[in-house]
Amino acid sequence: MQAEATGGGTGPRTRTATDHHRVVIVGAGFGGIGVAIRLRQEGLHDVVILEKEDDLGGTWHVNTYPGCQCDVPSLLYSLAVAPNPDWTRTFAPQPEIEEYLRSVADRFGLRRLTRFGTEMTGARWEAAATRWVVGTTGGTLTVDMLVVATGPLSAPSLPAIAGLDRFEGTVFHSARWRHDHPLAGERVAVIGTGASAIQFVPQIQGDVESLTVFQRTPPWIVPRPDRAYRPWENRLFRRVPAAMRLARARIYWLRETMVVMFAKYPRLARYAASRARRHLEEQVADAGLRARLTPDHTLGCKRVLLSNDYYPALCRPDVELVTDPIREVLPHGIATEAGDEYPVDTIILGTGFEAAEPPIARRIRAADGRTMREHWNGSARAYLGSTVAGFPNLFLVTGPNTGLGHSSMVFMMESQCNYLVDALKTMSARSLASVDVTPDAMAAFNDEIQGKLGRSVWGTGCSSWYLDSSGRNTTMWPDFTWTYRRRTRRFDVEHYTVGRPSGTPIPSR
Repeated sequence: MQAEATGGGTGPRTRTATDHHRVVIVGAGFGGIGVAIRLRQEGLHDVVILEKEDDLGGTWHVNTYPGCQCDVPSLLYSLAVAPNPDWTRTFAPQPEIEEYLRSVADRFGLRRLTRFGTEMTGARWEAAATRWVVGTTGGTLTVDMLVVATGPLSAPSLPAIAGLDRFEGTVFHSARWRHDHPLAGERVAVIGTGASAIQFVPQIQGDVESLTVFQRTPPWIVPRPDRAYRPWENRLFRRVPAAMRLARARIYWLRETMVVMFAKYPRLARYAASRARRHLEEQVADAGLRARLTPDHTLGCKRVLLSNDYYPALCRPDVELVTDPIREVLPHGIATEAGDEYPVDTIILGTGFEAAEPPIARRIRAADGRTMREHWNGSARAYLGSTVAGFPNLFLVTGPNTGLGHSSMVFMMESQCNYLVDALKTMSARSLASVDVTPDAMAAFNDEIQGKLGRSVWGTGCSSWYLDSSGRNTTMWPDFTWTYRRRTRRFDVEHYTVGRPSGTPIPSR
């Protein structure tokens, strides 16, 4: 007998040495919750969710920085099986999204499936037994189907800046916000000007003594069309669900039109850039500051950001924008390559996440003993962003090249759920123990995607977190989301090598 961390956060309990399950899901964010719900709807209940945090919500549980808010309209940023008529704003803040995910998980009984405080430390495919052996901080499991739903925004990216480890003040990443560390009266430095930084900078600006923002590349910023929902709108959505579905559909199709610019005709980006320049000119009067905030890359090549209050915050007298590269961090400040030194008490890293090279790939080993990262050889690849050759019975949720620059990732996750469920039905119907995408199918798919990316706005030459260390875009989906939904509607077993018969079918409608 040995102890394990079990669902509901109730602490250890004993279990036998054999802990085998049909499906294990790693991660309890949008992806993991969505997969678990679909499996339960299909009649499969032998499911375990591993979640390293103490509660559900994924990135919306751990990112609690001031001003944290979604960049996708609320009505679109929810599961199709669990529409929410009670969003308070057209762009939901983090606490509401986290509460929504908790309520959905409770409605579908997912807490009892979840082992909180349990991190996957490694996984190895046993070819002879056609199963995964999964090591966790709470013990070892074996599983027929492993679903990795850790997401691309789960591992904070820490910058390699000389002297950062010798800083004598406080340092933290925005995704690990130190709410126990008051910023009032502090001289604060923010490194990075991405999606998180432009949200929390305006929130902390009024509290700190001084704020120094270190910018490497100015982002394109457009107005955020955010407003509070009127009470009558929420009542309408509750009483007439069709009205909410219609409003959601309208948002979806309007967002799909943006693909024409991003993926089809990137030259159209100059028109969107004109709108962004007007936004900058209206909010920043100082010509010198405005010049330093003007991007020189094609709009969309990097993530386009939404904000109504970031530019005004930078115009405040207690805020300084620094565009000189950082040379090193000193014990009590930051020095730039120009020779200037800035005294600092606290450093906040708004440096994003390891999206292009997910750390979880270092923990998953194929039958040959090599990790997924080693199989990738420095550049992540998957078939339909879901399966990787050499890793049977393993499905990635929001895997390589499923990222979006215009719409809701929830739509992509739900498409992958369709693909996974149909894979399990196919395995049951054909009595298969394993499915492994062929290298040829994966290579052909990736060649197709990279060809489209080369003609898109993401192929116009800028450096971004969409690219891996080799300069290859392993992040973005260069097409309409409905084309992805169509391609994942059916599990195309003809592109897979199948294993020996199985004796554990799942219910199939």
